[in-house]
Amino acid sequence: MKDFNYYLQAFNEFGVVTQVNQTVVLASGLPMVKLHEIVLFETGQQGEVFGLKAQSVEVLMLSQEKITVGTKLVRTNRMLAITVGRELLGHTITPLGADMNTGALFSDLPEERALDMKPLGIPRRTRIKKSFETGTAIVDMLVPLGKGQKELIIGDRKTGKSAFLFTAIKKHILSGAIAVYALIGKKKSEIKHIQELLEKEKLTENIILVATVSNDSPGLIYCTPYTAMSIAEFFRDQGEDVLVVIDDLTTHARFYREISLVIKNFPGRDSYPGDMFYTHAKLLERAGNFTHPVKGEVSITCLPVVETVEGDLTNYIVTTLMGITDGHIYFDSNIFYKGLRPAVNMSLSVTRVGKQTQSSVQRSITRELNSFLTLYDKMLNLSHFGAELTENVKNILSMGEKIKLFFEQSYKEIIPKEVQLILFSLLWIRLIEPDKEALQDIRRFLLEGLKHPDTQQLFTEILEADTFNQLLQNVSRNKERVFALWQRNIN
Repeated sequence: MKDFNYYLQAFNEFGVVTQVNQTVVLASGLPMVKLHEIVLFETGQQGEVFGLKAQSVEVLMLSQEKITVGTKLVRTNRMLAITVGRELLGHTITPLGADMNTGALFSDLPEERALDMKPLGIPRRTRIKKSFETGTAIVDMLVPLGKGQKELIIGDRKTGKSAFLFTAIKKHILSGAIAVYALIGKKKSEIKHIQELLEKEKLTENIILVATVSNDSPGLIYCTPYTAMSIAEFFRDQGEDVLVVIDDLTTHARFYREISLVIKNFPGRDSYPGDMFYTHAKLLERAGNFTHPVKGEVSITCLPVVETVEGDLTNYIVTTLMGITDGHIYFDSNIFYKGLRPAVNMSLSVTRVGKQTQSSVQRSITRELNSFLTLYDKMLNLSHFGAELTENVKNILSMGEKIKLFFEQSYKEIIPKEVQLILFSLLWIRLIEPDKEALQDIRRFLLEGLKHPDTQQLFTEILEADTFNQLLQNVSRNKERVFALWQRNIN
């Protein structure tokens, strides 16, 4: 961007700050300025035109430096944009494209992308057909996702949302795709922790962090998810599948409410502005599955996060985001405090798109599991009354406990689809009756087995099935070969 004098001479008009309201200033003049245009102050700061009135312009400041009444500003005829390129991979940047550690802008990037882009229309979109594997068994089997889906992640603080997101990011990056992680108004320590975790797992080459800290200006924090989505659209147009994680939209909504109240927009429910739904819908609709002239189709999968307080799902922001997205995964604090990880509440989690990406075997397993877990919950409630249990009820309760153990996993573990299906089948037909440690051992041996070509061939043969019953028959028929694999790893 050029300096103040350049734009003054180029457009021959300037404005003067008449009022300062925290993060928003009012200015007179600038008769030809446009909404969302960038303005430049004579002190070097930038602002975005956020509102136009008859006699003044509302400017949202993008920095924390103070502006005084009487300061001059000029228009630039530029919209808020970021320069993008593959050089950003492995870096943590601000919403304006500067390196967060050094403050320097990246030079010689190939393209500039506006932050506030209109979502692509129906002609450029295509049906979601490919499965998006998160590496977390309970999600992949019971709340399956598709590439291009917008799935909301809901839960109280410290209930395992970030651990699940990290597993999904790791699985996505290891498949060769790109991830963009938007961290909105976080503590510096939280950002540093995520950076160190990504470096430790050697995932930095295919991820970009777009971050703002809690003491940044509200205007800059507001821009964070838009920058992340613009970067994702650049890689989408390059033919890359992209995962966008937005952590979190509760914070984003609070800062947008602050900005709206300062400029005296009429408040609605919980003092949020009337266009709150539109603001988030326009952002999230930029995700999806799209046609591509070379690759055929590419996707932007979006996992926005929203934070609840004491599990309140009736919160205004939570309910609006539920209406925008293609489903949600609810992390329940009660389940978390019982020691189950991940703490996903299956009865309150929904996927509206992902099941259409499953194979017929996976769909039948999902139906079977959902039906069984519903029955298990009923039997569990009956058992609390202390009545004498029949043998059938005991079997249901026993299998339910084993399935709970099956779904427990650390955030450091990625469980591929092959291991999920084979291990679950062994459990379902009671070829193994493991405790927690034994189940983890079997899972680890199966994961190790995937590294060997002969085991990969065995897994492929077993998984060649059209129905769940056929899969169970394949597992039963090849159980000696599977157990031989187990014994080989033990020895």
